[in-house]
Formats: sequence, structure tokens, C-alpha cells
Amino acid sequence: MIEKKPKINTDNNRGVEAREISDELRESYLDYAMSVIVARALPDVRDGLKPVQRRIFWGMWDDGVTHSAKFRKSANVVGAVMGRYHPHGDSSIYDAMARMAQNFSLRYPLIEGQGNWGSIDGDSPAAMRYTETRLSRIAEELLVDIDKETVPFVSNYDSTREEPKVLPAKLPNLLLNGTVGIAVGMATNIPPHN
Repeated sequence: MIEKKPKINTDNNRGVEAREISDELRESYLDYAMSVIVARALPDVRDGLKPVQRRIFWGMWDDGVTHSAKFRKSANVVGAVMGRYHPHGDSSIYDAMARMAQNFSLRYPLIEGQGNWGSIDGDSPAAMRYTETRLSRIAEELLVDIDKETVPFVSNYDSTREEPKVLPAKLPNLLLNGTVGIAVGMATNIPPHN
């Protein structure tokens, strides 16, 4: 028995535009570049954090992994952050967390870590299943009064939770720790200030 294929309606061209490919590529690349700059690569001057760092703090705060709590496996924190707020893979989350735990990367580390978090000589941190983490005391200062409607909240990627658009940041984190960011066609490298 021969199966008949359904006839495709080619008359319906709603939403299809005839465009020069060079114009489309130029505009699409610019849109993509701007979305990367705004959404991922460069820090917000208000709290000095990139979105992945902000999501790590919010996830840890939400789970009670504060300075006074016991250390939690890094894999647990990374999984929670990835599942709730940052679906871009575990390596970007763990790399950001590791950098914030290294006293040779930040003037004031924002994450307290136990285990091998890498070295100044370029050694990588141990796998996330071997390290433990919690917020540092100074990181908690970035979250003070977040429950008092001090900052706007936005829906997460699947609209099941809310996350802060920026942290209240009682401390000028950008000045204290500086920042590094690489985006499409631009970069920033702000050293810490005295």
C-alpha cells in the first residue's frame, strides 16, 4: 500500500520577507551581540555582577547556604542554580563560582570554599563533586534587604520562579573586586580600587 503525503500549502507566506542576505546577517549578528552583552557577558555596574554570578548568589541565599550555614557540595549548588535560573550548562556556573572563591582572583572572595579551588599558577579547581561552598560574609552584604522590595524581580527562563534583576549591594562590589568580562566585539577589565 502506498502512503499518500499530505499536500503542503505554499500559498501561505505570512511572516516571510524577501531580504538581502547581507542585511539580514548584519542585523541578526548585531541583535545577537547585544543580547550576549546585556544578558551574559558584561557585569551590571549597580552590583558589579554578571547574571551567572547573581544567580549563584540568589540560589545559595534561597537555599540557606549562607556564611553561618554548613558547607554544601558545589555540585548541589550548581545543579540548583542550573535547574532554576541558569540553563546554560554546569561548567559556566562552576567556573564562575570557582573564580569567586579564589583569593588570588578577587580582592575579597565572595564564596567560601573547601577543597581544591585551583591555584594562581593556572591549576584548575577540582571537580564540583569534591568541593564544598557557602556564601562569604561580604557576599551576604550584597543581598541585605532583598526581601524588602529594594530591587525589581523578573521571571526566570521558564516563568516558574522569580529572580532579582540586580542585587541591593550595600557594598560597592565593582570597586572592591573589579571585574572582567568578554563579549562579542568588546571586553572590560576593571581592576579593584584602593
